[in-house]
Amino acid sequence: MAVRANVAPGARGRFSSLRARESRLAWGLVLPTAIIVFGLVIFPAFFSVWMSFHDVSLGNLNNVFQAPFIGLDNYRSAVQDFNFKFQDLRTMGAPVTTIVYSFTATLLTVLIGLIAALMLNRPFRGRGLTRAIFLFPYVAPVVSMAFVWRWLLDPRPSGLLNDVLLNLNLIDRPMAYLATRGLALLIVIIFEAWRYFPFAMLMILSRLQAIDTTLYEAADVDGANSWQKFWSVTLPELRYVLGAIFLLRLMWTFNKFDDIFLLTGGGFGTKVLSVLTYEFSFRSFDFGKGAATAMILLAILLLFMLFYVRVIMRNTEA
Repeated sequence: MAVRANVAPGARGRFSSLRARESRLAWGLVLPTAIIVFGLVIFPAFFSVWMSFHDVSLGNLNNVFQAPFIGLDNYRSAVQDFNFKFQDLRTMGAPVTTIVYSFTATLLTVLIGLIAALMLNRPFRGRGLTRAIFLFPYVAPVVSMAFVWRWLLDPRPSGLLNDVLLNLNLIDRPMAYLATRGLALLIVIIFEAWRYFPFAMLMILSRLQAIDTTLYEAADVDGANSWQKFWSVTLPELRYVLGAIFLLRLMWTFNKFDDIFLLTGGGFGTKVLSVLTYEFSFRSFDFGKGAATAMILLAILLLFMLFYVRVIMRNTEA
């Protein structure tokens, strides 16, 4: 004889209601993404913090959770490393190099993006093709772009830039551009700005096209010239998008690894904290020290973000 479950009608109705089914469906759709985010973002982040306080090396990697706790020793070792310390303007150390590289490249990226957006905001023949050409550095694979630049800057006489300059008698011998301190960092900054200015250009261009044209008409009535209209109308309308682009690009550039590594390998005054983290972890196989360096990079970035949001953006709004 079958026995029916004694379930209250109200409870059965709540469980099978439309709202309950929608809630279960929502959790079912969100759960795969939540698992991926936890596995690829949240867990590695907390695991890096944990590793920075433990002695994790190639010898105990097979039993990493039994690694001995060593407190702040990894941080002290990273800070005392020769590549970390500031020596002079030629050997600035990874933190100072990271700050100079990130801020300069980000400012140059936003500036070039602003100029390109202002140019493309005006109607002219071939504007669509020009936009597509401007997007090429951003959409092309970074590996191919980096090796094209290395071919252009090849230190041998057959290198394109050396060949042109030698034929023009501007230099008397071939130059190793990516192997010269100071010049190598400048080239890496220019490469970063050239590669990522299309992102800034697109964001700024979309805001330019949303500006009310009556503002410019009123400025014309007041007798304003082009520079006055840019300074009094265009720039105030762009301040929020410029601030957002600067913050986003700075965060991404601060953590940049592939561009510098592909161009110079981190040598000749271009060793930033992300490259130093890689060297500690996968060349010295001191994963705890590498994690500590990554945490120092994160702390510097968080301090700037706090300063930027609480001071600069607040003053801009005021």
